[in-house]
Amino acid sequence: MALLDETAEGVYVITVTPFTEAGALDLDSIDRMVDFYLDKGATGLTVLGMMGEAPKLTAEESRIFVRRVLKRVDGRVPVVAGVSASGFAAMAELSESVMGDGAAGVMVAPPSNLRTDDQILSYYATVAETLGAKTPFVLQDFPLVTQVQISAAVILKIVAAHPSCVMLKHEDWPGLAKISALRAASDQGGRRVSILVGNGGMFLPEELSRGADGAMTGFAYPEMMVDVWKAHAAGQVERAHDLFDAYLPLARYEQQPGLGLAIRKYTLAKRGAIASATLRKPGGALSKTDIADIERLIARQERRLKEIG
Repeated sequence: MALLDETAEGVYVITVTPFTEAGALDLDSIDRMVDFYLDKGATGLTVLGMMGEAPKLTAEESRIFVRRVLKRVDGRVPVVAGVSASGFAAMAELSESVMGDGAAGVMVAPPSNLRTDDQILSYYATVAETLGAKTPFVLQDFPLVTQVQISAAVILKIVAAHPSCVMLKHEDWPGLAKISALRAASDQGGRRVSILVGNGGMFLPEELSRGADGAMTGFAYPEMMVDVWKAHAAGQVERAHDLFDAYLPLARYEQQPGLGLAIRKYTLAKRGAIASATLRKPGGALSKTDIADIERLIARQERRLKEIG
Protein backbone atom coordinates (compact mmCIF):
# COMPACT_ATOMS: atom_id res chain seq x y z
CA MET A 1 0.00 0.00 0.00
CA ALA A 2 1.27 3.44 -0.94
CA LEU A 3 1.94 5.92 1.82
CA LEU A 4 -0.50 8.70 2.63
CA ASP A 5 0.20 11.96 0.82
CA GLU A 6 -1.18 15.44 0.19
CA THR A 7 -3.54 14.24 -2.58
CA ALA A 8 -5.69 12.10 -0.27
CA GLU A 9 -9.43 12.63 -0.72
CA GLY A 10 -12.75 10.92 -0.15
CA VAL A 11 -13.99 9.35 3.05
CA TYR A 12 -11.66 7.78 5.59
CA VAL A 13 -14.05 6.20 8.06
CA ILE A 14 -13.05 6.30 11.72
CA THR A 15 -13.70 2.71 12.74
CA VAL A 16 -15.22 1.55 15.98
CA THR A 17 -13.48 -1.18 17.96
CA PRO A 18 -15.70 -4.28 18.19
CA PHE A 19 -15.86 -6.07 21.54
CA THR A 20 -17.59 -9.25 22.62
CA GLU A 21 -20.30 -9.13 25.28
CA ALA A 22 -17.56 -9.96 27.78
CA GLY A 23 -15.46 -6.97 26.69
CA ALA A 24 -12.74 -8.80 24.74
CA LEU A 25 -11.64 -7.81 21.24
CA ASP A 26 -14.00 -9.42 18.72
CA LEU A 27 -11.68 -10.44 15.90
CA ASP A 28 -14.43 -11.87 13.68
CA SER A 29 -16.39 -8.62 13.96
CA ILE A 30 -13.29 -6.68 12.94
CA ASP A 31 -13.41 -8.56 9.63
CA ARG A 32 -17.15 -7.93 9.26
CA MET A 33 -16.69 -4.26 10.07
CA VAL A 34 -13.95 -3.78 7.49
CA ASP A 35 -16.06 -5.46 4.82
CA PHE A 36 -19.04 -3.28 5.77
CA TYR A 37 -17.12 -0.01 5.54
CA LEU A 38 -15.54 -0.93 2.21
CA ASP A 39 -18.89 -2.08 0.83
CA LYS A 40 -20.31 1.35 1.70
CA GLY A 41 -17.63 3.06 -0.36
CA ALA A 42 -14.95 4.11 2.13
CA THR A 43 -11.80 5.27 0.37
CA GLY A 44 -9.73 4.75 3.52
CA LEU A 45 -9.99 3.66 7.14
CA THR A 46 -8.68 5.29 10.30
CA VAL A 47 -8.16 3.12 13.36
CA LEU A 48 -7.38 3.90 17.01
CA GLY A 49 -9.23 7.19 16.85
CA MET A 50 -10.76 8.95 19.84
CA MET A 51 -14.20 7.54 19.00
CA GLY A 52 -12.65 4.12 18.48
CA GLU A 53 -12.07 3.56 22.22
CA ALA A 54 -8.31 3.58 21.63
CA PRO A 55 -7.52 4.72 25.20
CA LYS A 56 -9.31 1.61 26.52
CA LEU A 57 -6.99 -0.77 24.67
CA THR A 58 -3.73 -2.14 25.96
CA ALA A 59 -0.65 -1.57 23.83
CA GLU A 60 -0.77 -5.19 22.69
CA GLU A 61 -4.50 -5.01 21.89
CA SER A 62 -3.85 -1.90 19.79
CA ARG A 63 -1.28 -3.79 17.73
CA ILE A 64 -3.56 -6.83 17.37
CA PHE A 65 -6.45 -4.65 16.26
CA VAL A 66 -4.43 -2.74 13.66
CA ARG A 67 -2.89 -5.92 12.26
CA ARG A 68 -6.31 -7.54 11.91
CA VAL A 69 -7.71 -4.52 10.08
CA LEU A 70 -4.69 -4.37 7.77
CA LYS A 71 -4.92 -8.06 7.02
CA ARG A 72 -8.59 -7.80 6.11
CA VAL A 73 -8.13 -4.63 4.06
CA ASP A 74 -5.33 -6.40 2.17
CA GLY A 75 -4.11 -3.22 0.50
CA ARG A 76 -7.47 -2.22 -0.99
CA VAL A 77 -7.55 1.18 0.74
CA PRO A 78 -5.12 3.20 2.88
CA VAL A 79 -5.28 2.71 6.64
CA VAL A 80 -4.28 5.49 9.03
CA ALA A 81 -3.60 4.74 12.70
CA GLY A 82 -3.93 7.13 15.60
CA VAL A 83 -0.72 7.16 17.63
CA SER A 84 -1.38 10.07 19.99
CA ALA A 85 0.26 9.40 23.33
CA SER A 86 1.23 11.17 26.52
CA GLY A 87 4.90 10.59 25.75
CA PHE A 88 7.00 10.45 22.62
CA ALA A 89 8.50 7.03 23.41
CA ALA A 90 5.06 5.39 23.33
CA MET A 91 4.18 7.33 20.16
CA ALA A 92 7.36 6.18 18.44
CA GLU A 93 6.85 2.56 19.45
CA LEU A 94 3.24 2.38 18.21
CA SER A 95 4.05 4.29 15.03
CA GLU A 96 6.93 1.98 14.19
CA SER A 97 4.68 -1.02 14.79
CA VAL A 98 1.72 0.08 12.64
CA MET A 99 3.89 1.41 9.82
CA GLY A 100 5.86 -1.82 9.83
CA ASP A 101 2.60 -3.74 9.51
CA GLY A 102 1.51 -1.72 6.48
CA ALA A 103 -0.33 1.40 7.64
CA ALA A 104 -0.30 4.30 5.18
CA GLY A 105 0.29 6.95 7.84
CA VAL A 106 -0.38 7.97 11.42
CA MET A 107 -2.43 10.65 13.16
CA VAL A 108 -1.38 12.80 16.10
CA ALA A 109 -3.55 15.08 18.24
CA PRO A 110 -1.95 17.67 20.52
CA PRO A 111 -1.90 17.04 24.29
CA SER A 112 -4.26 19.23 26.29
CA ASN A 113 -1.49 21.06 28.14
CA LEU A 114 -0.39 23.08 25.10
CA ARG A 115 -1.46 26.69 25.42
CA THR A 116 0.70 28.97 23.26
CA ASP A 117 1.53 28.99 19.56
CA ASP A 118 5.20 28.40 20.35
CA GLN A 119 4.32 25.34 22.44
CA ILE A 120 2.22 23.91 19.60
CA LEU A 121 4.93 24.54 17.02
CA SER A 122 7.57 22.97 19.25
CA TYR A 123 5.37 19.95 19.94
CA TYR A 124 4.78 19.15 16.28
CA ALA A 125 8.46 19.70 15.49
CA THR A 126 9.20 16.95 18.01
CA VAL A 127 6.39 14.81 16.54
CA ALA A 128 7.96 15.06 13.07
CA GLU A 129 11.39 14.23 14.49
CA THR A 130 10.03 11.32 16.55
CA LEU A 131 8.11 9.74 13.68
CA GLY A 132 10.88 10.26 11.14
CA ALA A 133 10.82 11.82 7.70
CA LYS A 134 9.50 8.65 6.03
CA THR A 135 6.32 8.45 8.15
CA PRO A 136 3.53 10.73 6.87
CA PHE A 137 1.33 12.11 9.60
CA VAL A 138 -2.06 13.73 10.03
CA LEU A 139 -2.39 16.75 12.29
CA GLN A 140 -5.62 16.29 14.24
CA ASP A 141 -7.16 19.64 15.12
CA PHE A 142 -9.95 18.79 17.60
CA PRO A 143 -10.24 21.66 20.09
CA LEU A 144 -13.58 20.50 21.52
CA VAL A 145 -11.77 17.49 23.03
CA THR A 146 -8.13 18.52 23.31
CA GLN A 147 -8.88 22.10 24.45
CA VAL A 148 -5.97 23.18 22.23
CA GLN A 149 -6.73 26.05 19.87
CA ILE A 150 -4.60 25.88 16.72
CA SER A 151 -4.99 28.84 14.41
CA ALA A 152 -4.78 28.66 10.65
CA ALA A 153 -1.50 30.61 10.82
CA VAL A 154 0.05 28.00 13.14
CA ILE A 155 -1.17 25.12 10.97
CA LEU A 156 0.42 26.79 7.94
CA LYS A 157 3.74 27.09 9.81
CA ILE A 158 3.65 23.39 10.76
CA VAL A 159 2.84 22.39 7.18
CA ALA A 160 5.61 24.59 5.78
CA ALA A 161 8.21 23.31 8.24
CA HIS A 162 7.44 19.59 8.08
CA PRO A 163 6.96 17.86 4.71
CA SER A 164 5.85 14.69 6.51
CA CYS A 165 2.69 16.51 7.67
CA VAL A 166 0.49 15.65 4.69
CA MET A 167 -3.02 16.05 6.05
CA LEU A 168 -5.10 18.11 8.44
CA LYS A 169 -7.97 16.39 10.19
CA HIS A 170 -10.14 19.43 10.69
CA GLU A 171 -12.51 19.10 13.65
CA ASP A 172 -13.12 22.62 14.72
CA TRP A 173 -16.78 23.50 15.40
CA PRO A 174 -17.32 24.31 12.62
CA GLY A 175 -14.19 26.32 11.81
CA LEU A 176 -15.29 27.06 8.27
CA ALA A 177 -13.24 30.25 8.15
CA LYS A 178 -10.14 28.21 9.04
CA ILE A 179 -10.62 25.97 5.99
CA SER A 180 -11.10 29.05 3.80
CA ALA A 181 -7.91 30.61 5.17
CA LEU A 182 -5.88 27.46 4.60
CA ARG A 183 -7.11 27.10 1.05
CA ALA A 184 -6.52 30.78 0.31
CA ALA A 185 -2.92 30.34 1.49
CA SER A 186 -2.31 27.34 -0.76
CA ASP A 187 -3.96 29.13 -3.70
CA GLN A 188 -1.39 31.88 -3.19
CA GLY A 189 1.52 29.48 -3.49
CA GLY A 190 1.72 27.89 -0.05
CA ARG A 191 2.09 24.16 0.35
CA ARG A 192 -1.27 22.42 -0.10
CA VAL A 193 -2.12 19.45 2.12
CA SER A 194 -5.21 17.28 2.22
CA ILE A 195 -8.00 18.47 4.52
CA LEU A 196 -10.44 15.85 5.75
CA VAL A 197 -13.12 16.87 8.23
CA GLY A 198 -14.56 15.31 11.37
CA ASN A 199 -17.35 15.92 13.88
CA GLY A 200 -19.49 13.14 12.44
CA GLY A 201 -19.81 15.06 9.19
CA MET A 202 -22.14 17.59 10.83
CA PHE A 203 -20.93 20.40 8.55
CA LEU A 204 -19.78 18.29 5.61
CA PRO A 205 -21.53 20.09 2.70
CA GLU A 206 -20.34 23.50 3.87
CA GLU A 207 -16.82 22.21 4.56
CA LEU A 208 -16.60 20.73 1.07
CA SER A 209 -17.66 24.06 -0.39
CA ARG A 210 -14.85 25.75 1.57
CA GLY A 211 -12.26 23.43 0.03
CA ALA A 212 -12.14 20.28 2.18
CA ASP A 213 -11.14 17.13 0.29
CA GLY A 214 -13.52 14.81 2.12
CA ALA A 215 -14.20 13.44 5.57
CA MET A 216 -12.33 11.49 8.21
CA THR A 217 -14.93 10.68 10.81
CA GLY A 218 -17.46 8.10 11.89
CA PHE A 219 -21.20 7.66 11.49
CA ALA A 220 -23.39 4.56 11.55
CA TYR A 221 -24.27 5.29 7.91
CA PRO A 222 -20.88 5.95 6.28
CA GLU A 223 -22.54 5.91 2.87
CA MET A 224 -23.98 9.32 3.74
CA MET A 225 -20.52 10.85 3.75
CA VAL A 226 -19.49 8.93 0.64
CA ASP A 227 -22.57 9.95 -1.34
CA VAL A 228 -22.40 13.58 -0.21
CA TRP A 229 -18.73 13.79 -1.16
CA LYS A 230 -19.33 12.17 -4.56
CA ALA A 231 -22.28 14.43 -5.36
CA HIS A 232 -20.35 17.53 -4.35
CA ALA A 233 -17.29 16.46 -6.36
CA ALA A 234 -19.55 16.00 -9.39
CA GLY A 235 -20.80 19.57 -9.03
CA GLN A 236 -24.21 18.45 -7.74
CA VAL A 237 -24.12 20.69 -4.69
CA GLU A 238 -27.88 20.78 -4.11
CA ARG A 239 -28.03 17.00 -4.38
CA ALA A 240 -25.24 16.79 -1.80
CA HIS A 241 -27.27 18.97 0.57
CA ASP A 242 -30.45 16.96 -0.03
CA LEU A 243 -28.68 13.72 0.84
CA PHE A 244 -27.08 15.26 3.90
CA ASP A 245 -30.43 16.62 5.08
CA ALA A 246 -31.98 13.15 4.95
CA TYR A 247 -29.40 11.78 7.41
CA LEU A 248 -29.03 14.89 9.56
CA PRO A 249 -31.54 14.03 12.33
CA LEU A 250 -29.77 10.75 13.11
CA ALA A 251 -26.32 12.29 12.68
CA ARG A 252 -27.32 15.01 15.14
CA TYR A 253 -28.66 12.44 17.61
CA GLU A 254 -25.41 10.50 17.39
CA GLN A 255 -23.44 13.59 18.43
CA GLN A 256 -24.72 13.50 22.01
CA PRO A 257 -21.84 13.76 24.51
CA GLY A 258 -21.46 10.56 26.50
CA LEU A 259 -23.91 8.54 24.40
CA GLY A 260 -22.72 9.10 20.85
CA LEU A 261 -20.56 5.99 20.55
CA ALA A 262 -23.22 3.81 22.17
CA ILE A 263 -25.71 5.08 19.58
CA ARG A 264 -23.28 4.44 16.74
CA LYS A 265 -22.45 0.94 17.91
CA TYR A 266 -26.13 0.08 18.45
CA THR A 267 -26.90 1.09 14.88
CA LEU A 268 -23.86 -0.67 13.43
CA ALA A 269 -24.86 -3.87 15.24
CA LYS A 270 -28.42 -3.46 13.94
CA ARG A 271 -27.00 -3.17 10.43
CA GLY A 272 -24.89 -6.30 10.88
CA ALA A 273 -21.51 -4.56 10.77
CA ILE A 274 -20.53 -5.85 14.22
CA ALA A 275 -21.91 -8.65 16.36
CA SER A 276 -22.32 -6.66 19.57
CA ALA A 277 -22.88 -3.02 20.50
CA THR A 278 -20.77 -3.49 23.64
CA LEU A 279 -18.59 -0.60 24.78
CA ARG A 280 -15.62 -1.32 26.99
CA LYS A 281 -16.05 0.32 30.39
CA PRO A 282 -16.40 3.15 31.09
CA GLY A 283 -19.01 3.86 28.47
CA GLY A 284 -22.53 5.14 28.05
CA ALA A 285 -25.55 2.84 28.06
CA LEU A 286 -28.75 3.32 26.07
CA SER A 287 -32.16 3.28 27.70
CA LYS A 288 -35.28 1.81 26.09
CA THR A 289 -36.36 5.36 25.31
CA ASP A 290 -33.03 6.09 23.61
CA ILE A 291 -33.44 3.00 21.45
CA ALA A 292 -37.00 3.99 20.55
CA ASP A 293 -35.68 7.39 19.44
CA ILE A 294 -33.04 5.76 17.26
CA GLU A 295 -35.52 3.39 15.65
CA ARG A 296 -37.88 6.27 14.86
CA LEU A 297 -35.08 8.32 13.34
CA ILE A 298 -33.91 5.38 11.19
CA ALA A 299 -37.46 4.79 9.92
CA ARG A 300 -37.89 8.47 9.05
CA GLN A 301 -34.49 8.51 7.38
CA GLU A 302 -35.37 5.52 5.21
CA ARG A 303 -38.63 7.15 4.13
CA ARG A 304 -36.90 10.39 3.22
CA LEU A 305 -34.20 8.62 1.21
CA LYS A 306 -36.87 6.86 -0.83
CA GLU A 307 -38.56 10.21 -1.48
CA ILE A 308 -35.44 11.91 -2.84
CA GLY A 309 -34.28 8.82 -4.76
